[in-house]
Amino acid sequence: MKKRIFLAALIATFAAGSALADDTCESKAVGKDGKALAGAAKTSFMKKCKEDACTPKAVGSDGKPLAGAAKNSFMKKCEMGA
Repeated sequence: MKKRIFLAALIATFAAGSALADDTCESKAVGKDGKALAGAAKTSFMKKCKEDACTPKAVGSDGKPLAGAAKNSFMKKCEMGA
């Protein structure tokens, strides 16, 4: 019984750790010198990063890539949440 509880706790710890290790655009906004980006450079980087993160998700229920107004609407919603 104790082994099962220990094993469950161990698995939960690894699951939580990998979820917290998710890289966000904010954490990637670092210049070549290792310092955080600021101003226009950060704004530009954040826009491109969010767009790159959302583009592969812009797929319809039939498996085909979205286009036109549907894609624009999806991208806008995705980038606000991403």
